[in-house]
Amino acid sequence: MLDREFVLQNRSLIEKVCSVKKTKIDIEKLYTIMQERKQIITELNDLQSKKNILSKEIALRKKNKEVCEELFTESKRISESVKKMQETLNIKENDENELMKWIPNIPHSSLPSGDNASFEIIREKGKFEPKKLDYYSIAEDKGYVDFKRGAKLSASHFPLYIGKGAYLERMLINFMIDAHIYLHDYNEVFTPFLVNENVLFATGQLPKMRDDMYFIENDNMYLIPTSEPPVTCIHLNEILEYDDVMKKYVAYSACFRREAGSYGKDTKGLKRVHQFNKVEMVRYAFSDNSYEVLEQMVSNAEEILDLLGLDYRTILLPDNDISFAAAKTYDIEVWAPGSKEFLEVSSITNFEEFQARRANIRYKNKNGKNTFIHTLNGSGLATPRTVIAIMEQYQTEKGDFEFPPALQEYIAKGVSYFESL
Repeated sequence: MLDREFVLQNRSLIEKVCSVKKTKIDIEKLYTIMQERKQIITELNDLQSKKNILSKEIALRKKNKEVCEELFTESKRISESVKKMQETLNIKENDENELMKWIPNIPHSSLPSGDNASFEIIREKGKFEPKKLDYYSIAEDKGYVDFKRGAKLSASHFPLYIGKGAYLERMLINFMIDAHIYLHDYNEVFTPFLVNENVLFATGQLPKMRDDMYFIENDNMYLIPTSEPPVTCIHLNEILEYDDVMKKYVAYSACFRREAGSYGKDTKGLKRVHQFNKVEMVRYAFSDNSYEVLEQMVSNAEEILDLLGLDYRTILLPDNDISFAAAKTYDIEVWAPGSKEFLEVSSITNFEEFQARRANIRYKNKNGKNTFIHTLNGSGLATPRTVIAIMEQYQTEKGDFEFPPALQEYIAKGVSYFESL
């Protein structure tokens, strides 16, 4: 959520951002309501001022034992006008808030911008050479992922991992969580997989992405699309002390996405699924250091791929490709040598104070004033496409694959592996 005074004073920018982020909102209606609300507040203040003057005059006349019946009548009339005007103001504020929900965050000025803007490659690491087999051939031939039985149990795009495939998935999750704990000093949390509407509104999935999520009607709850919403909202409606702002959380969760509107895209296999696993990093920061924190989080995610020996590139997304709530986003794309393509395994985003305003997460600054924090999150990493890259990168001549050396060593040594790095 943006500050309303900022919105009121920057109409041309708001119109541009809504257009860039493809957010449909009746701008004319919004600004009409905002001006009407402002006018009502001015009139209310004038009436209140008149009532205060009358109250003082009535008190003075009473003291002097003078008749003040006319003043009583006028004061009552003003009170009735104030009540009616307050009711009108409440309606205007509700209408304004409903429209304000649809205004996206402002993209950072460093992003590629323009109608045809594309991503900017920030770093590349690897040779990006092709290999013979793709992961689907390996997984299906060896029975490591059973797509047909997964569909039988649930529906299409719900994979069933078996044997070595299931073990790889489980070990990857543990490996990534422990790496972030022991190498990057994150604090592990484990959240519910079902959250209420307030949480998803706070992080910006609602109302825009409602059709992409699974809704449990009887309980009025949503299956999480990622652990970002519950982890970000751990301190919902809280005021933190200054020294307690720099939170670093890491969490595993299953993620559930309907992917409405995505049918026909990468529909085969693991590239686009409705349920998947992910390790998520969430950070809190101050306004003057959140972009430094963003770079740290990118480095944290890249180090997972470095340890696994996978080739990748890090890209900066243009303003027309970042999410509704995002101010700046980096994507990390792993190279899948059998599929011969780059696959996104992480998005790392600074939301500035956009989410914190919605979640009402503040801190007491050094002057004692309650101030909104900045929130950031990033995948560290999502497993399906990481699995794809591992199967393809470490494929064998016999049509199987090996675990990356670092993962093998971690399985053998446990967390002491990270202590030796």
